[in-house]
Amino acid sequence: MQPAASIAVIGAGSWGTALAILLSHNGLDVRLWGNLPHEIEQLARERTNSHYLPGIPFPESLSPRVELADALDRADEILIVVPSHAFRSVVNAIAPLRPIAAGISWATKGFEPGTQQLLSDVASKILPQSNLAVISGPTFAGEVARGLPTAITVASTSDTHAERLAQLLHAPWFRAYTSNDIVGVQVGGATKNVLAIAAGIADGLGFGANTRAALITRGLTEIMRLGIELGGHSETFMGLAGLGDLVLTCTDNQSRNRRMGLALAKGLRIEQALQEIGQEVEGINTAREVYLLADKWRVEMPISEQVYRVLYEGLDPREAVHNLLDRRQKAETL
Repeated sequence: MQPAASIAVIGAGSWGTALAILLSHNGLDVRLWGNLPHEIEQLARERTNSHYLPGIPFPESLSPRVELADALDRADEILIVVPSHAFRSVVNAIAPLRPIAAGISWATKGFEPGTQQLLSDVASKILPQSNLAVISGPTFAGEVARGLPTAITVASTSDTHAERLAQLLHAPWFRAYTSNDIVGVQVGGATKNVLAIAAGIADGLGFGANTRAALITRGLTEIMRLGIELGGHSETFMGLAGLGDLVLTCTDNQSRNRRMGLALAKGLRIEQALQEIGQEVEGINTAREVYLLADKWRVEMPISEQVYRVLYEGLDPREAVHNLLDRRQKAETL
């Protein structure tokens, strides 16, 4: 019998822990690493992530590791699950320690802050000979960790790598589809967070289901405009990593980005909202990067622009909605 594949999951937040639990239930040897040693020691001692996923026990084959080198030792696949602002530093730390044959994948959703680069561009420059893949789709960590039915997309420029990673993730309750559109899957996963903030603002202001449906529909148009301009495929945005993820994050309060919008509508400052949410909210950084990308490529993204102005220019959320409604009349498909 061949030994179980060894997976290093880098990032012990809610999503990293949930994926580590899933992979462990699939019979894989999983090492989970985080950047705070005392928290990893607590995970190893309690055999659960009581902060992010309370009450969900770790399978036997999930092993928290304090040292990064220890987690990476003889790993067949390295799965990075850290916030986008930490992605480059984590890949740099992995580079000299990784097994050369290990595939590199990530479940981070965002552009690199400050450069607007796709994370695949960051990773490919640091690890030019590695097989790269991204995992994205409509997922909440708690539901995955509890074994509720879920479907995601695995995208890679290598069909072999995408298929192998999808097989590692596959479970009776977890289905992984493959794609070769690594650009489109990343753009969909990142940009939907900005639209989820918009949906939260609209709902928080009491504008109702009609408004939410319009925001989701026109938000998808914005994602497609940017994604196609950057090289993504239009059909990707109608799938799990586009429409699926957008609907999920715009309509359910498990979404941190939606909760940020709700908090802003109540008049909370960003810092207050972050304290209330207690976790990273990727849409804050992404709103700035999307705004800059849209300006650079001359892509019309009015909803994303208003979210940027609320977050970075102090625009009143009600004024942002007024600005959207006051735009000139036009044909829907233009």
